[in-house]
Amino acid sequence: MHQNLDRSVLKGTTTVGVICKDGVILASDTRVTMGYFVAHKRGKKVYRIDDHLAMTISGGVADAQRTVDILKANAQLYKLNTGCPMPVNSAARLIANLLFSARLAPLIAQVLVGGVDNTGPHVFSLDPFGSLTEEKCVATGSGSPIAYGVLEDKYAEGMMISDLLSVVVRAVNSAMKRDAASGDSFDVAIIDEKGFHELKDAEKGNILRGS
Repeated sequence: MHQNLDRSVLKGTTTVGVICKDGVILASDTRVTMGYFVAHKRGKKVYRIDDHLAMTISGGVADAQRTVDILKANAQLYKLNTGCPMPVNSAARLIANLLFSARLAPLIAQVLVGGVDNTGPHVFSLDPFGSLTEEKCVATGSGSPIAYGVLEDKYAEGMMISDLLSVVVRAVNSAMKRDAASGDSFDVAIIDEKGFHELKDAEKGNILRGS
């Protein structure tokens, strides 16, 4: 079952998450595939959970979107009950518990949870069985080997968002060019002390031309 599950998770998508000195960058391509069939060219894979928190999804669309809905609801409930935003590690642990509790009939989803709280910027990577690791620089999906080729060459701890934006865009764009299951377009979101900001098409075009 594990072998078949891995093949399902790795059928498509490239998602990237990096820690910066002043925040977090999350990015993904937008191609949605069913085997060799391109089901959608503008699929949403980067989601705002709260002003300080976001996540990327890959794997089965329905399962992954369910994790988004559950985290959004619980983040709002946490804020209502405590008056404070949900810590990033608590959000990641909630999704880890959700995935682990469904391990006998797994949710086919690989997730990155990223954000900024009073302890600083964080990115967590989760697999379909609920394994949870905190990362500085991570890529998931079928295009991840190509994305890592760019990230591991250019990424260094302590870099600013402004320095790493072009690196992340280049990593996703390289995966889109070389991986058939990734492509069409890409989304990039920044989370810093000002909150969540998703780049507009013009901003992405400028970065892509500059990289």
